[in-house]
Amino acid sequence: MNVVPAPSEVVVGGPSFDLGPRTTIGAGELEQLGKRLRAYLAPATGLALPFAGRGADQITLRIDRQLHESPEGYRLEVRADGVEIVGAGEAGVFYGIQTLRQLLSEQIYADTPVSDVVWRVPGVVVVDAPRFAWRGALLDVSRHFFLADYVRRFIDLLAVHKFNTLQLHLTDDQGWRLEIAAYPRLTEIGAWREGSMVGHHREALDRNAHDGVRHGGYYTHRDIQELVAYAAERHVTLVPEVELLGHAQAAIAAYPWLGSTGQQLAVATGWGVSPHVLKPSPRTLAFCREVLDEVFSLFPGSYIHVGGDECPTDEWQVSPEVQQQIRELGLADEAQLQGWFLGELGTFAASRGRTMIGWDEIVEGGLPANSIVMSWRDEEGGITAVRRGHRVVMTPQSHTYFDHYQSHDRDAEPLAIGGCTDIRAVYDYEPIPEELVGVERDRVLGSQFQLWTEYIRTPSELEYGAFPRACAFAEVVWAEQRDADGFFGERLQAHLGRLRRLDVKYREAS
Repeated sequence: MNVVPAPSEVVVGGPSFDLGPRTTIGAGELEQLGKRLRAYLAPATGLALPFAGRGADQITLRIDRQLHESPEGYRLEVRADGVEIVGAGEAGVFYGIQTLRQLLSEQIYADTPVSDVVWRVPGVVVVDAPRFAWRGALLDVSRHFFLADYVRRFIDLLAVHKFNTLQLHLTDDQGWRLEIAAYPRLTEIGAWREGSMVGHHREALDRNAHDGVRHGGYYTHRDIQELVAYAAERHVTLVPEVELLGHAQAAIAAYPWLGSTGQQLAVATGWGVSPHVLKPSPRTLAFCREVLDEVFSLFPGSYIHVGGDECPTDEWQVSPEVQQQIRELGLADEAQLQGWFLGELGTFAASRGRTMIGWDEIVEGGLPANSIVMSWRDEEGGITAVRRGHRVVMTPQSHTYFDHYQSHDRDAEPLAIGGCTDIRAVYDYEPIPEELVGVERDRVLGSQFQLWTEYIRTPSELEYGAFPRACAFAEVVWAEQRDADGFFGERLQAHLGRLRRLDVKYREAS
């Protein structure tokens, strides 16, 4: 039972089941899940796996909503005459299918027929459900752009590990990656920069040095619609992040009136925090509402992430227009102005049936009651938010930032943002702080890992950063009980074989 993440309950024993020419799929009303199962199993086995009514030699899929309170729960039973996967909802059936794949030889992940293999499923009963409702990953496509085809592959890899959320970091100082019909210059201008910084932004002697290679790209409406549908088939929700008010230099490059100085800027070529942020004016607020309305039309999920982090207020402090706005609103300072602006956006999102998410800085200025906080600097922002009645997703950089080095020997690692978060630190992470008690603990929705891409340029580099740390993290957010010895023993080694079959460019675990 080398399954990753580890199931809740496992009973091993009884007869095994062999897939063969007579094997069918019994899906009933779950036709799409049946097709997904066939798409997973047919390439390597070469078996037709037709649909059929109930009978022997069958993999049966069905739903029993009384099975578990979470629709992601499932029960998988292997008998001599077949396999039955019962889910509390469609997501549960899907996760049962992922477990079934892992019960077979690692060669099941091959995309061409494999000969001389007995496709045997060991006799087992698995009863399983996730610990957390939010099991996510963040992919930064702003600093370095990744084509939609690769995002689909990344979604597939998340599904293998039973993650259910992918946050797309779509905008930043270095690039705006989403087509907005109402403001075409956001992609005509904002999606392209004239180079990328050479070396580390904290260590470079010449902070203006860049490689001179034009970089960019963006997702069209059709791209997003197809990605949303692709993810939904794999029970992954896409959460868009549009950074407001900081990390906005690309937007200001496209429309200089969005800034406080009116200065014509270029899309940033360096990393770090830009001092050029959106002017929190009524015109900018109208712009943000228009943009968000278009984003809502593309992403049908419940959430909109607006960033809210690392917003220097230097330009606001010297802007007569901004200072006049602070006085007219009766606010004390720039921090309250940022809080007012984000509060307006949160109220607007709620009017459209959406929930606003922001990084933990948004706690400092006040925020709408239903907002969700992602606690990234440490856990204190999340703890504060929970105690004020907010739901949180714990994302402390110490354990969930996969752009960090993976060992203390930096010479042996690709250039990274800094810090060290190795796979054992990831596995040891506990998303619910000890300080939280009672109902406070229920406000922790879960956690996610972040792949910021200042120093991650290619899919291979991205997979090196993600895996196998993501395998460890999958267990953190799924399993009620963790067994480090078992994970770092046979289970991880077996799972790396699956990653090899999937051609994942993972880092060798240590």
